[in-house]
Amino acid sequence: MAEVTYLEALRQGLWEEMERDEEVFLLGEDVGRYGGAFKVTEGFQDRFGERRVIDTPISEAAIVGAAAGAAHMGMRPVVEMQFMDFIACAYDMLTNYVATARYRAGLSTPIVVRGPSGGYVRGGPFHSQNPEAGFFHTPGLKLVCPATVRDAKGLIKAAIRDDDPVIYFEHKYLYRRLKDDLGEDEEIITPIGKARIAREGTDLTIITWSAMVWKSLDAAQTIEKEDGASVEVLDLRTLLPMDDDAIMASVRKTNKVLIVHEDSRTGGVAGEITARINETAFEWLDGPIMRVTAHDTPVPYAPTLEDCVLPQTEDIVRSARWLLAY
Repeated sequence: MAEVTYLEALRQGLWEEMERDEEVFLLGEDVGRYGGAFKVTEGFQDRFGERRVIDTPISEAAIVGAAAGAAHMGMRPVVEMQFMDFIACAYDMLTNYVATARYRAGLSTPIVVRGPSGGYVRGGPFHSQNPEAGFFHTPGLKLVCPATVRDAKGLIKAAIRDDDPVIYFEHKYLYRRLKDDLGEDEEIITPIGKARIAREGTDLTIITWSAMVWKSLDAAQTIEKEDGASVEVLDLRTLLPMDDDAIMASVRKTNKVLIVHEDSRTGGVAGEITARINETAFEWLDGPIMRVTAHDTPVPYAPTLEDCVLPQTEDIVRSARWLLAY
């Protein structure tokens, strides 16, 4: 099989699940005739029809509300947010209703809300956000952040089959930049809640996810080449549930931790990871836990300013070297 992009792997996962289960359907703004803002669902309406690929009005709250009702009736809706920035419009529906439905009424809500997130594409403040932390605090939701072509496919399939609501953050910078050979006739399903070691190491652990995995891998390679140090990169893959066992195993192995995420610093997920390590594996640490994150500001449109605000490979290298020398 020829190599496929991150975007095509996502398309494959959606297509296969719609072929497998007629209860799976898509809804969102321009997902049908237009094929989605990034063409993830191009051709789906021709294959599956307008009853299973539904163009909706521009109302994120209404889209998620309709999907929740369908999920309660046994269907498996997949909602597309044209950009994850606009998921804020559905925040009340997701946090007050969808996330609590099982607890309040025993209602299964197998809904997936997916869409492009992240920066590095010069999209400005309305099209570059990572709103992960806004939902990280909500019990009842699962948060998925694939970093690889294989996981883009495997995690969307797992999310659709999950009986609980999943928010699926696909990084737009990776859409057409990553390519991989997924093989033929292989069922790829990535378990939700399981991290993966993207790079083995012994001297320092970088904990990260989504597009930051690749900048962390670049940084680890630079450090090994120029400093002779061995850096492990742990790709969380999912934020909720979080793989505490994988985190603590890596901490016990390397004894030094750097957390890298693209979201802004204050209130970011790195703070929770730091707390968990301090509570569970503090005695294994040989230095402070450090963070490399975006600055606490909206993402600028100007390329030079965006490069300054968002984490770069050089920022990771600098922090890792400081921690290795501690």
